[in-house]
Amino acid sequence: MTADQIIKFLEERNFKELKEELENLHPVDLVDAMEELDKKQRMLVFRLLSKEEAAEVFTDMNSDMREELLEALTDSELKEIMDEMYVDDTVDVLEEMPANVVDRLLMATDEETRKQINTLLQYPEDSAGSIMNIEYISLRKEMTVADAILKIRQVGINRETIYTCYVTEKRKLIGVVDVKDLLTAGESRLIEEIMDENVIYARTLDDQEQVANQINKYGLVAIPILDHEDCMVGIVTVDDAMLVLQDETTEDISIMAGVSPNEDSYFGTSVFQHAKNRSLWLMLLMLSATVTGEILGHYEDAMAVMPVLITFIPMLMGTGGNCGSQSSTLVIRGLAVGEIEFKDIFRVLFKEIRVAVVVGLMLAVVNGLRIYIMYDQNVMLAGALGLTMIAVVSMAKCIGCILPLLAKKLGLDPAIMAAPLITTILDTCTILVYFNIVTAFFHL
Repeated sequence: MTADQIIKFLEERNFKELKEELENLHPVDLVDAMEELDKKQRMLVFRLLSKEEAAEVFTDMNSDMREELLEALTDSELKEIMDEMYVDDTVDVLEEMPANVVDRLLMATDEETRKQINTLLQYPEDSAGSIMNIEYISLRKEMTVADAILKIRQVGINRETIYTCYVTEKRKLIGVVDVKDLLTAGESRLIEEIMDENVIYARTLDDQEQVANQINKYGLVAIPILDHEDCMVGIVTVDDAMLVLQDETTEDISIMAGVSPNEDSYFGTSVFQHAKNRSLWLMLLMLSATVTGEILGHYEDAMAVMPVLITFIPMLMGTGGNCGSQSSTLVIRGLAVGEIEFKDIFRVLFKEIRVAVVVGLMLAVVNGLRIYIMYDQNVMLAGALGLTMIAVVSMAKCIGCILPLLAKKLGLDPAIMAAPLITTILDTCTILVYFNIVTAFFHL
């Protein structure tokens, strides 16, 4: 259903049929449609939803839409929504809301839920504990399969996922069992007979990106989270892991483009905020580029004797920047997915050197022939530019692969060593290499 169709129902005041249509619409699709409605229309649509549907839609909304709805909702309506939300989703909502809204949301929850929320809020930002769900199915090893299935039926409605159940003893995780195994096993069999004791788990203080990568690596629906005493305290589900990876990817792309990361959407960010996010990087890169200008000034005499040398500077700087960006992008991607680690630095460097030799020779031959033909068969000039090209490509490939690895080793985000910064560094290095070679060739 599109926003236009919803508007048509509202204009015709055909609320009964609209309510039926909304029941068949996925919450995410409904949120997309509601973004195109005005404030009054959104409120009308939201009030047509059941408590369960309203909670799901509220969870999927952006912070601006939530604040808008909260202004119109009564305390009793808000309490009904909060009662239907999972605790981890409630925490996600609270983290995006201003303080006055947070107070109102907390007042709409019961005392037990508030304690659970406060526990999750105490974990460091970007840790596994901050995104985990404390509502999961816990079984005992002495239970029979029939007992386990009965428990799932009784409490499963209040759990975010029931596909994997966790076997605990005095809060210690001792095994896991899938619902598939329960349904296919004999009802009289004990849980300890069918549970898997080889459990993949994470810690509350582990980085959330690392946990998301674990879920992706092992193909899990959810991963159990243990505290420092090895007690199970929650799970991180695959949907939360996907959001983490999406946020981390967005952040890396922003940094690689020389833009400060921003949590809001493109259209939801003001022009001033966009300018602020971009100006700092641009300022730093502009100031660092002045070094290149100073180096060029040092070779004024050489350029005065052979003005033709100036015409090759853009080509060499562009080639160096492009080569460095290629290497840095591949290494950053490898680091992000766990394919490359710092211990692989010499393997990576050796591979990039070999690539640089092949690419450098190809570019040098093509460029040398071009210069030989276009500049009166000047062999010396063609040779100098060919040698410079090989040197620049080799240098660019090495710098492009080493800097992200060093950043990772120093605890920095490797994405900062992406195209803008790499290009600026290589511009300076290219000028130094170029003029050292041509001055040696032509004794300038």
